[in-house]
Amino acid sequence: MKRNVLGILLAGAIGAALITGCGAASSGTAGSSAPQQTQESAPEDGEAGKSAANTPDLTGHTLMIYCGAGMTKPFQEIADSFKAATGCEMNVTYANAGQIQSQITTSEEGDMFIAGSAEELKPVESYVSESKALVKHIPVLAVQSGNPKNITSLAGLAEEDVSLIIGDIDSTPIGKIAKKALTDAGIFDKVQIEASTATAPQMATAIAAGEADAAIIWKENCDAQGVEIVDNSGLEDYIKTIPAASLSCSADHDARQAFLAYLNSGDVQEIWLKYGYEIAE
Repeated sequence: MKRNVLGILLAGAIGAALITGCGAASSGTAGSSAPQQTQESAPEDGEAGKSAANTPDLTGHTLMIYCGAGMTKPFQEIADSFKAATGCEMNVTYANAGQIQSQITTSEEGDMFIAGSAEELKPVESYVSESKALVKHIPVLAVQSGNPKNITSLAGLAEEDVSLIIGDIDSTPIGKIAKKALTDAGIFDKVQIEASTATAPQMATAIAAGEADAAIIWKENCDAQGVEIVDNSGLEDYIKTIPAASLSCSADHDARQAFLAYLNSGDVQEIWLKYGYEIAE
């Protein structure tokens, strides 16, 4: 029987969550299924990278940004770097695409949405004033270190003794990709799906913990100890592009435009590259 391990795997590590709109916070129940809001602080000793030249003084400004949970590490560093360079407060809510889409349409507030793929902008396209491509989002086939089941391709996931963990196929870009890839390979109804998760990083944690044998996951989420990537898995045709979408309900045009310009800087591109992304052409 399929079971959702959201909350089982990382509830203790994530702790209480705040459910926030793009621009207004409200109290939420604890649990890892809720969007995670991080109040960023300036990095110490320039650890978040050097700031780009000619950044404006945005002291007193605040940006409210939604970002896919799978991009938490690089985007946190980018947000911290921008705050250090400009003084702008960066309130970022990390969640899966379904949660973000719901909050945008419900609150009708916020400045930007950093989505896992361009397709995730479609349900909120009436709220998007402009969008620019940032980096490539690369799906890979991940297995436990040492690959004990000797999985060498997607076809190997259909073996009787192989268990798979998958992102939620309705609310996460990586879950939708996994379903399409497995369906295109003719094995979706043959694989043993052990569990589903609401965010991509949880799959790496599950693989490392031995909860399943394999997962289709974003490349950047495979840096956890106990996880390795299967080369030539057949997922090359499913690479997506991460967009930065400006929301029409943005309350701070100047700060938003400055951040969009900052996203083009070499400093930001270096951060993306450090975490295994490829810059979109």
